[in-house]
Amino acid sequence: MKRTWTIIGVADVARSFGWYQSLFGQALTAPAHDYFGQILDTDGTVLICLHRWGDHEHPPLASPERAEPGNGLILFFRVDDFEPALLRARSLASKLEEEPHLNPSTGTQEFALRDPDGYYVMVSALAQG
Repeated sequence: MKRTWTIIGVADVARSFGWYQSLFGQALTAPAHDYFGQILDTDGTVLICLHRWGDHEHPPLASPERAEPGNGLILFFRVDDFEPALLRARSLASKLEEEPHLNPSTGTQEFALRDPDGYYVMVSALAQG
């Protein structure tokens, strides 16, 4: 089996860590480091990694000034608790980028919002309906 570990550059790892945990309905915990943290699913699967801008000299994570955060990227998450996730999202964002709607390609409900660093986050129901 192969898994992708999506790593995004963020200004404040702890802030973003709490934001994603809140969106996913997870208990709030602290990241392992002030420069890096992994949001894990209940089975240990990495959902997303958060890396502070400029640390460790990774070229694409050098600076947020080089490009708009998330240019060319959609963080797309499938959830098994769509309605509760929507309520959590509304408490985290002043507005949604896309209100809940049926995606005709997947047959699932989805919505979108921006995270604290401006990344576009799409949340989609795991099941059709």
